[in-house]
Amino acid sequence: MPHFEWDPPKAAENLAGHNVSFEAAQRVFDDPFYIDEIDDREDYGEERSNIIGMVEGRLLVVTYTLRHGNTRIISARLAEPRESRKYHEAKR
Repeated sequence: MPHFEWDPPKAAENLAGHNVSFEAAQRVFDDPFYIDEIDDREDYGEERSNIIGMVEGRLLVVTYTLRHGNTRIISARLAEPRESRKYHEAKR
């Protein structure tokens, strides 16, 4: 089971801005149908990934990285329509 970590001020900012807690976001990894892709849109100085999965009836997109053996959550938000389509099409 992965160990999760995050920056508490960033988690509070994310909750206020996206109404998604990082505590809920970590459960996206429990969705057996999740989609996990490397985020290579820009150079972040580390490898980042985006995972799309269902948590409590909400489809979330969680950006994370692996640091020192831990899964560090960077951001979490509701999926956009194109991400939702991708998830549901892959699930078929």
